[in-house]
Amino acid sequence: MEIQRDNRRFKEIVRGRIKENLRKYITHGEMIGRKGRDLVSIPVPQLDVPKFRFGKNGSGGVGQGDGKVGDPVGQPGDGDGGQGGAGSEPGSGHLLEVDVSLEELAEMLGDELELPRIQPKGSATIEAEKSKYNSIRQTGPESLRHRRRTYLRALRRQISTGNYEVDDPRVVPIRADHQYRSWNEVPLPQVNAVAIYLMDVSGSMTDEQKQIVRTEAFWIDAWLAKQYHGVERRYIIHDAVAKEVDEHTFYHTRESGGTRISSAYKEAAELIARDLPVDQWNIYCFQFSDGDNWGDDNRRAFELLAERILPAVNLFCYGQVESPYGSGDFLDAIEKEFGNHEAVVTSEIADRDGIYESIRTFLGKGR
Repeated sequence: MEIQRDNRRFKEIVRGRIKENLRKYITHGEMIGRKGRDLVSIPVPQLDVPKFRFGKNGSGGVGQGDGKVGDPVGQPGDGDGGQGGAGSEPGSGHLLEVDVSLEELAEMLGDELELPRIQPKGSATIEAEKSKYNSIRQTGPESLRHRRRTYLRALRRQISTGNYEVDDPRVVPIRADHQYRSWNEVPLPQVNAVAIYLMDVSGSMTDEQKQIVRTEAFWIDAWLAKQYHGVERRYIIHDAVAKEVDEHTFYHTRESGGTRISSAYKEAAELIARDLPVDQWNIYCFQFSDGDNWGDDNRRAFELLAERILPAVNLFCYGQVESPYGSGDFLDAIEKEFGNHEAVVTSEIADRDGIYESIRTFLGKGR
């Protein structure tokens, strides 16, 4: 019991240290690349774990030996400023790797950013019935007989009635010993939320801008997964032409062509119409760009956004990542056109430190 209490206390200390440094983790992407299936490995700095330290026999102690008022107390060699030869002892200040579930991280994110719970449109969950063999019964078809349980039941019966012979250890099940696998119908949650990420990959979007997008998307995914049983992710890249790609291609492709944002909106609208019935899905769109767009393409882009995308989505978020090459004009244009639309949210991300407030801006509506 004492050990369990100490273990809980240690976990509380670790979680507290993570929360203290959460903003740093969010803005600098230290968790990405450390993600497993359900856990994230986090380097927690300067976490002092209580431990015993044994001194040397005969070396005296506090209150023993010669000394004057004001003399420092310590072992020889302590606090010597690092002078001396190479040592063989481990140093202090190591990073401690701790595993934290994605659900816990999402909870910390929500607490720190004061995010409201998402209010899904339509049904909050879509469930299907699935047969699961999770129980045992006394009757059933022979094809479902549980041989091990049947054998153990027969063995217990023979021992309890005195019919088990050690010298002739035969176990013969009778009908009353038979055990059969059985099933129950259990609700199986289905994915009913999708995050569609759109990104400009033309030459003006650098690797640094893409890393900012990747870091922000990681935290957005974590929060959406906390709100829903499952979240599907779809990725669209574009320069002058758009296409749907996998996650790796999304973050590592770099083109050199011009930019037509309308091509990405057209691809997203077709994706929604083809694969995502609006009455069954909660749809979230996150667009990232440096704000460049070709000529009068804004007009075509806004027509697609107004007529085909906004009526279908819970939320449409536009994040403009500052680039030394982009004009940055699109942010002003979309705010002017859709600034009062309840589903449209925009943010300007100057650098990695801007990720924190951008997430708060995007998810703060609770839609």
